[in-house]
Amino acid sequence: MDDKLGAYRTTDTMGKSQLDLVLQVYDGASRAFGTAREHYSNEDYQAGFEEMEKAKRFVTHLYTTLNFEDGGEVAENLGKLYTFILNESNVIQGTKSLEQIDAIMKVLGNIREGWAGLKQQVQAENAVPSEQPTAPAPTGSFAISG
Repeated sequence: MDDKLGAYRTTDTMGKSQLDLVLQVYDGASRAFGTAREHYSNEDYQAGFEEMEKAKRFVTHLYTTLNFEDGGEVAENLGKLYTFILNESNVIQGTKSLEQIDAIMKVLGNIREGWAGLKQQVQAENAVPSEQPTAPAPTGSFAISG
């Protein structure tokens, strides 16, 4: 079963733009924080802890793929936000604070909106007249460059 899931995940990411992959990571983090919130509110602390760990892996991925060299101030600010989220996540695991989870989810949602807006902007800039064929989406490695 794990092999099939791994193959699906690989297929799911192939052909996606870097912005699509970034948005996918944000969605995964938001889902994990939301599920952790549900578990904590139901006093299922072990499951909540495990979901928080999953959420932290998503945020850590976002942080470790930042390109500080090319991303400049944007990458620095995102790095600070991701560090804040990771620190707050550790506090949440100790306190089980639903309010802190809500605050983190709001911050993540706001950052995700920025990435979604960037994706729309890039799509608009790269719009090709309908009479010309469009090239397939590039594939390759995933990196956030600011």
